[in-house]
Amino acid sequence: HGRPEVAIAEDVAVETNRGSWAEVTVPGNWTLQGYGAPHYTNVMMPFQDEPPLVPKENPTGIYSREIEIPKDWAGRRVVLHFGGAESVLAVYVNGTFVGVGKDCRLPSEFDITSHVRVGKKNLVCAVVIKWSDASFVEDQDQWWMAGLHREVFVYSTAPVHIADVFAVGDLENNYRDGRLRLTVKIAFGRMAEAGWSVSARLLDPAGKAVFKKPLVAPFSMGGWTGSPHRLEARFEESVKNPSLWSAESPALYKLVLTLRDPQGKPVESTATRIGFRSVEVRDRQLLINGRKVMIHGVNRHDHHHTKGKALDRETMRLDAVTMKQHNFNAVRCSHYPNDPHWLDLCDEIGLYVIDEANLEAHAYYGQLGHESLWAPAFLDRAVRMVERDKNHPSVILWSLGNETGYGANQDGMAGWIRGRDASRPLHYEPGIWTQGLSMEEQPENFIYEGGDHVTDIVCPMYPTLDSLVKWATDKKHPDQRRPLIMCEYSHAMGNSNGGLADYYDLFEKHPGLQGGFIWEWIDHGLLQTGPDGKPFWAYGGDFGDKPNDLNFVCDGLVWPDRTPHPGIQEFRHLAQPIKVTKFDAKNRIATISNRRDFTDSSDVRIAWRLQCEGNTLAKGVLPTVKIAPGESLQVAIPLPKISSHGEVFLDFRYTTTRDSAWCGRAHVLGWDQIPLGGKRTEAAPAVAMRKAAPLELEKTAAGIRVLGTGFDLSFSESTGRLDAFHFDGQNVLISGPALQVWRGATDNDGIKGWSGQDGKPLGRWLKAGLPDATLSPGPVRARREKSGEITVTCSHVLGCKASDKGVVHRHSYRIRTDGSVVVENVFVVDKLLADLPRLGVRLFVAPGFEHLHWLGRGPFDNYSDRQRAAIVDAFSGTVSGQYVPYILPQEHGNRTDTRWLTLDNGSIRLRVSAPGPLEFSASHFTAEDLFAAFHTYDLTPRKETVLNLDFRQRGLGTASCGPDASPAYRIPAGRHEWSYVIAAEKM
Repeated sequence: HGRPEVAIAEDVAVETNRGSWAEVTVPGNWTLQGYGAPHYTNVMMPFQDEPPLVPKENPTGIYSREIEIPKDWAGRRVVLHFGGAESVLAVYVNGTFVGVGKDCRLPSEFDITSHVRVGKKNLVCAVVIKWSDASFVEDQDQWWMAGLHREVFVYSTAPVHIADVFAVGDLENNYRDGRLRLTVKIAFGRMAEAGWSVSARLLDPAGKAVFKKPLVAPFSMGGWTGSPHRLEARFEESVKNPSLWSAESPALYKLVLTLRDPQGKPVESTATRIGFRSVEVRDRQLLINGRKVMIHGVNRHDHHHTKGKALDRETMRLDAVTMKQHNFNAVRCSHYPNDPHWLDLCDEIGLYVIDEANLEAHAYYGQLGHESLWAPAFLDRAVRMVERDKNHPSVILWSLGNETGYGANQDGMAGWIRGRDASRPLHYEPGIWTQGLSMEEQPENFIYEGGDHVTDIVCPMYPTLDSLVKWATDKKHPDQRRPLIMCEYSHAMGNSNGGLADYYDLFEKHPGLQGGFIWEWIDHGLLQTGPDGKPFWAYGGDFGDKPNDLNFVCDGLVWPDRTPHPGIQEFRHLAQPIKVTKFDAKNRIATISNRRDFTDSSDVRIAWRLQCEGNTLAKGVLPTVKIAPGESLQVAIPLPKISSHGEVFLDFRYTTTRDSAWCGRAHVLGWDQIPLGGKRTEAAPAVAMRKAAPLELEKTAAGIRVLGTGFDLSFSESTGRLDAFHFDGQNVLISGPALQVWRGATDNDGIKGWSGQDGKPLGRWLKAGLPDATLSPGPVRARREKSGEITVTCSHVLGCKASDKGVVHRHSYRIRTDGSVVVENVFVVDKLLADLPRLGVRLFVAPGFEHLHWLGRGPFDNYSDRQRAAIVDAFSGTVSGQYVPYILPQEHGNRTDTRWLTLDNGSIRLRVSAPGPLEFSASHFTAEDLFAAFHTYDLTPRKETVLNLDFRQRGLGTASCGPDASPAYRIPAGRHEWSYVIAAEKM
């Protein structure tokens, strides 16, 4: 229905004929099953109504299902469970109203005992309304969906039943021993006799009983009022030297509870997994089991590219396994309690969790937290999150929500949580700011010192490097208790995560800086079919949803199908648990550090390889070394005498030797590369060049032509550049090097189609007129050198709105008698065009030159501020294989620190080498193609190969939401000199 009031009594009546009703999948979102459509907004609400009012046009779905209650449930309690409904749920059983549920990310349960007929069919109807007052506090950066997106089931208990279990596995005696604190509550449907009891058995990770006899406790009246409907039993027992739970070693114990009636007869049993671990905050440290733990974290939404919020368990396991395999140890449930199975996986596989209340009023940031009208809703979301998830050892912090300001309502949430669960600290990002001001409005010299009551962690979003250093080094800072752990940073939107290594350098240098959570795990694209009949991932606006925030919903480290982006490799390397931190080349001794917190290195295989320009000189495997957690060990590396004259590198590779819950044997944990010196090569190893032969020089009105044995170069007077390069009877270059300063803008440069991007690099570039810049050629000149070589000089001036001489490019081509060409370049960049996207040249290589080889950083693409993980080696692939299919097409495929590269068609090889800086990419798309495209289906590969050779390309930064690329990774104005060599040869 279009409005909830249209949902009449007939829709939930037992006698209604539902033969014409459609079937939908549950769990599922009806917005992905042909009813309505998803809608994406970030901060703004998708409608104009003021809280708590919602639109009159309010999609309403009525679900019905007949269920049969088993006969053996007679006399028992029957409960109906809805895992999640967006956004408000009303339940009817056999035509009778049962109740209402809110908070779409937490379960709603209904006691339907008195409404069902045992042994017969019963009609259950669920009315789900899309918009409600709850929508205003569920305004997270995600798709607005609708429907029953989590599990729905019915279960049964005895009339007297275990109502709640709260088990805390705390630590004592200097974290050596455990203390089990257990509270069990039972509930009655009516007044009950005294004498009920509960017994508890604890099984260790191997299944062995911890206590010789079960612990037994009688129930006593719970609460000072002595309510006869709630009784409580308490246990407290020491556990000697338990296996401790941590993300590295997630030791789980099973707690089995049995309820017994006054005659001692067992009535029911239940079990839960628990862990022995402690969480503390002191001395600017977050301590797990008494040890400071670096947080290698990521934010995660529940999202599936075809099922929306209805994740299956296999996909959730894939998330957890992929995180662990890329060295993540922590996850923030943003911005609501995730599916409960996710926490089970974090317990089992080992991930620290910030569990976050389903509370974000971003569009009313500074308002709802102060309004008493909303206080019950705020508190309810905190209470129900804690009660659902309190027994999960993986949960180390409770979060009060996200981007909802700070007011009395958050104080109420914090007070209740601290009173209910003293075993975990609190997290709340808005608490660290000056009250009443948003993050953007804070004083310039402000360094996070507020909100102690609501957050035990200093948890800023997207801080600059300078602000982190300032906080860490200010000895007069009044807060010396709380560590700084960024709840969001390194915004992973598109081709991103630039500067991540700079953050990690600070983590390792400054005490108190304890890591953070990258935003975010997954692109929230939704799989659709494009106009070309091929699948693509849709984003905001693709469903006719207005207003929308376009592709801002696609900002993850992995694509919607969980395929990792290249940027995740940078994180994987920076967070790796084993690392060579120092190498003594003279004595051939490596200092190897175990950066784990709780486990030694005996399960790690360390292999080494000595290589020169991709050629292995020697290799070996070190004997197993047992390095204690947090310690280092010096190990001799049996290197041979190095006789090579080229660049030599010592590579290390760390792999697992055992199977685990998240990886198999030989999984790569990390890698390191140590440069050992040697002369940098200036040429690609290949077939010898042609023998030197005299060159012919022809000058015509059209330009200049240089001929040698088997090759022919033509320079055009009209274009002012090398426009043809023939070799061995084949055309190699369609057009030669032309000045290029543009790139297919990344999301971090500025988001295409968005307003308010004037302050971003893209906004400045568009204002300067770079996309429409013109190249004006100068005259082409040639001269014969005494050596017999011929030098051809060309020049171009790039003019645009900002400057008619924005970049002056002088390029000379020294053609050697063997056919190789030395290209020397001088760029003069006007100060009005400082901070260009790139500075280099572009060549169009003839179709068929598909095979690519290079010596430089790889194998994945890399940039000046995202290259720490990329090693120098010889790599190969195809031009088509360099394409990185970002959901919004943009710059990709760059390689830095390139020594040489080759393209070939199977018979002829084109090679480029450089004595100094060289970045390159090879593609079937131009920068203009990428910039013009808004979806992958907008791109049509060119037959020719677009070869981009750059003196330098701008770093990536993370300015789609966060700091821009640091000045060190930008291109300054002034004079820049650069050279490279091109040549063609037979294969």
